[in-house]
Amino acid sequence: MTAPSTEDTADLFRHVSADKAAIYRCIMAVFAAAKRQYRLQLRPDEVLAEAPWPAAPPRIEEVNAALAQLAAWGNLESQPDMARVSSIDDFYRARYLYRLSPGGEAVETAMSVFIQTLRHHAELQTVALEDIVSRLQALQALIASGPDGADVAKVHETLRDLVRVFEGLAENAQAFMAGIARNLELQQADATAVANYKRRLIDYLERFMGDLVRRSDTIARTILALSPHIDAQLGLVAEREARDAAPGDAADQAEERLRRWESWRERWSGLRGWFLPTGHAPPQAELLRARARSAIPQLLGAIQSLNERRSGRSDRSADFRALAGWFLDCTDDAEAHRLARAAFALNPARHFSLNPSTDQDLPASPPWADAPSYAGIWVTSLIRRRFVKRPRGSGHRQ
Repeated sequence: MTAPSTEDTADLFRHVSADKAAIYRCIMAVFAAAKRQYRLQLRPDEVLAEAPWPAAPPRIEEVNAALAQLAAWGNLESQPDMARVSSIDDFYRARYLYRLSPGGEAVETAMSVFIQTLRHHAELQTVALEDIVSRLQALQALIASGPDGADVAKVHETLRDLVRVFEGLAENAQAFMAGIARNLELQQADATAVANYKRRLIDYLERFMGDLVRRSDTIARTILALSPHIDAQLGLVAEREARDAAPGDAADQAEERLRRWESWRERWSGLRGWFLPTGHAPPQAELLRARARSAIPQLLGAIQSLNERRSGRSDRSADFRALAGWFLDCTDDAEAHRLARAAFALNPARHFSLNPSTDQDLPASPPWADAPSYAGIWVTSLIRRRFVKRPRGSGHRQ
C-alpha cells in the first residue's frame, strides 16, 4: 500500500478554510460522532437531521453537494445506496451512503486534539499524587508476593497505569509552571474579581503544596525500596511486550527486547527524578513546589500594581509607551525634536544652575542651544561614578 502524496493529504484540510467551512465542519462533526457510536454509514437526510447547524439548516441539495465535495477531497468515502431502490427511476437516481475515510478520521482526531489542547487548563493534580502512591504500593506488593516471583501480566498492567498517571501529572505541572505568569496578568481586572481570585489561588496552591510535601516522602521511600528489584521486572515486562512484535530472527527479537527495556528504564528514571535528587539537580517535585510558592508573591505584586493604578500613582512604563506612540505620530524630525525638548525639559536652560562658579542665574526663557557655556558644568564625582548626588554643602570637582 503506497503512502498518500503531500497534495492528497493537503486536500484533507481544505474544508477547514473553504467558503462553506461552517457547513463542512458541521457535516464532519456528524460523521465523527457516528464513528464514536459505531455507526458505519450515514445518508444525506440523516446528516441534515443530526448536524449541529449554527443557524437555519441548509437545503438537502446543499448537503448533497457538500458531501460530494468532501468525498472528492478524500475526507469521506461513498458507495451507491441500493437499499431504498423501489423503481427504475430510483435505480438511475444518484443516491449514496457516506462514511469517514481513513484520512478523514485522522483529520478529525487531529482537530479534536487541537481543540482540546487550546481549551486545556493547567492543573496541579493532588488526585494524581494519590494514584501514584497506590500504584507504587501495588507494584511493591506484587514484587514481594512470593518466592515464585511476581505475576508479570499484573506488573505490566500496574506499570502502564503508573506511567499514564505520572505523565498526566508531569504534563499538567509543566503547563502550570509555564502559564502561571500569564494567569497573573490582573492589572486590568476588577478589584473584586482580583480579591476573589487571590483567595481561590492561594487556597489552591496551599492545598496542593501540603499534599505534595506529605505524599512526596512516601513516594520517594517506595521508589527507593523498589530500586533493587525494578530492573529485573522491567526486563520481564519488555520481554512480554516484545512477544507481540512482528516476527523476526533471534537478533531482531533481542534488539526489540532491548529497545523496550530501555524505554521502560527511561520512564522509570523520569519518575525517580521527579521525587528523588539526581546528581546535583533537585527533584522536579521540589522545583514545582518552589514555582507554586513563588506564584503567591507574584499574585500579591499584581494586586499591588492594580491598587497603585487605582490610587492614581503614575506608571512610568505606561508613560513611556504613550510617549513612543506620540513620536511615531510625528510628521517630521523637526516635530520630533520639539516633542523631545518638551518631554525631557530640554528647552529651558535651568540646568546651568548646576555651575557653582556662575554668579548669574539664568531664567527659564533662554533655550538650551542659546545658553552661554561659560567654563563648563561642575558635576559631583559621585554622580559620575555611582549616579548618587552629593549632599548640599559638599565640595564639587569638575
